[in-house]
Amino acid sequence: MLKESIQNTRLGRFVTRVTRAISARATTFSSSYPRLASFFGVLKRRRRPIRLLLHLVLHLAGFVFSIQAVMQSRTEQGAVAWALSLNTAPIVAVPAWLVFGYSEMDSYNATRQAGLEKTRPFAEKLIGHFGNKEMDSSEAREEQAFESLATIASLPFIRGNEVELLVDGKNTYRSIFEAIDEAQDYILIQFYILRDDEAGGELKERLIAKAREGVRVFLLIDDYGSLHLPGGYLSELREAGVAAHYFMDLGKNANRFQLNYRNHRKIVVVDGHTGFVGGHNVGDEYRGQHPVLTPWRDSHIRITGPAVKTLQIPFIEDWQWATGKVPAGLNWEVAEDEMVGGKEVLILASGPADPMESCSLFFLTMINEAQERLWIASPYFVPDDKMVTALQLAALRGVDVRILMPDLIDSTLVHYSSFSYLEDLEMAGIRAYRYQKGFMHQKVVLVDDSLSAVGSANFDNRSFRLNFEVTGIVRDREFNAEIADMLEEDFANSKLAPATDYTEKGFFFRLRVRLARLLAPIQ
Repeated sequence: MLKESIQNTRLGRFVTRVTRAISARATTFSSSYPRLASFFGVLKRRRRPIRLLLHLVLHLAGFVFSIQAVMQSRTEQGAVAWALSLNTAPIVAVPAWLVFGYSEMDSYNATRQAGLEKTRPFAEKLIGHFGNKEMDSSEAREEQAFESLATIASLPFIRGNEVELLVDGKNTYRSIFEAIDEAQDYILIQFYILRDDEAGGELKERLIAKAREGVRVFLLIDDYGSLHLPGGYLSELREAGVAAHYFMDLGKNANRFQLNYRNHRKIVVVDGHTGFVGGHNVGDEYRGQHPVLTPWRDSHIRITGPAVKTLQIPFIEDWQWATGKVPAGLNWEVAEDEMVGGKEVLILASGPADPMESCSLFFLTMINEAQERLWIASPYFVPDDKMVTALQLAALRGVDVRILMPDLIDSTLVHYSSFSYLEDLEMAGIRAYRYQKGFMHQKVVLVDDSLSAVGSANFDNRSFRLNFEVTGIVRDREFNAEIADMLEEDFANSKLAPATDYTEKGFFFRLRVRLARLLAPIQ
């Protein structure tokens, strides 16, 4: 009776008609293509053995890849997470490992070394010219820290520079566009994200105009970050004479480099005299036009002087990786009239191909050097255990340690992860703040009165180990006072994030937080 009632409904009659139609089509297909129908019949009967074979292959692949994960992952937590998932859930973990885990770095290392052969003479010249500074005994400890940073960067602090702090997108774009308009010889420009919107259109028009004037323009962007950039954007630039490339060029070299390794650098160099580095990409959101993440709070720096030439080194290494060539005829000579200021600048480029974890070592050196204050602003605060321990030790020796994070978020996983650190931070006397006046995206570190850093590196596992980053480190009390004033205003526009924001929440919130933190070390 129930079956008949269902069949008599409108839905039941519709399903019956569809079933009869499919059956009729199947009968017609079988009579018209008997061999093909026979093949599908055999395939249907063999579906279960094929499925078992597929599962066996995935489990074997998961086992092999888990060995690779154990041998190659840079953290124990990452190795354990990959090994467990590859062996227990290979149907999901094996494709994820192929895309986000395993990467053949040998090819990049070989290309990078070839690039270093071309840049090493210039670097050695700078080291000889700027690196041998006599040290007063009272400044020995401070100088030792600076020497450590220079060793990590394989470059010295370069004196004779002027550095301008650029707060937010309006000031940053104005300064970059002015420098581009004044270019006489060449422009090197590299961004993680480039959008075809108002900001991206303005940049494109300027680059096309300079290329038509005879200025050489080299544009490099990341495939993943600029995934939604239409092909026509680069085509217009190339037609005008701009040399424009993707870092990985996945369309032509799908297996060349895994998506987990991204070029997160933001570099602009004009004629070897003026350079820019910081947190801004190119898009309308950086001008505060995002529908949700607004106002957009970010920081950048403009460098004028001989240190700009060292900013060319990571660019040409990346360019050679992407194109197989090194831009010729760049300005590498340091003239006396280029010594325009009294600020010392170190350009530190870091990436997954470095022999050591350069980005991690940079942050650890900055943390360990702090004696009075250590202020860190990062939109993605997901440190590993050794970074948390270093922050705690700094606070325990009396350093004023403050962490600035966004309250408005663009990553749910990172947002939940950040709650898991609040208890450990507060226990050591570290103050964590959540920015309230829009989305905070700047990457800034301030140490005492003499050292600050503005760049692309976040305080998270991705920047520590997976991304290609670049940071401008400035040694100057006057400039650091500007950084301190800027951060003081940011703290005033923030609220404290006490441990109770985590400990007094419900069970399921705390469970989401812990699960999010577990995913952080996966490489």
